[in-house]
Amino acid sequence: MSISDELAKLAELHDRGTLSAEEYARAKERVLGGGSGGTAGASAGSDYFASNGMPAINEFKRSRDDRWLGGVCGGLAQLTATPTWLWRLMFSLLTICAGSGVLVYLLLWIFVPEES
Repeated sequence: MSISDELAKLAELHDRGTLSAEEYARAKERVLGGGSGGTAGASAGSDYFASNGMPAINEFKRSRDDRWLGGVCGGLAQLTATPTWLWRLMFSLLTICAGSGVLVYLLLWIFVPEES
């Protein structure tokens, strides 16, 4: 991705109100001063999410307290700040409609670590 493309994306985020003026200025400075545009845009985005208290995907852990089977829905609820019953309903509907809910749940149960 070229520097002009990254600057255009930053400007679009700023225009939509996703980035504040200060965040936009810092991200723009990183893109212009970074030389290679690939890592500068990624670090600006991760700084934005970290500074606004949004959880990183690496924080996704299966819940020990809020669980019926494997704790996947409880972990998703903690990560996304949505009720656990909503995730359980979604997996149930996916299972009934397409049959993929069981597969997705099993894969998450296997590959997502349990919280300590």
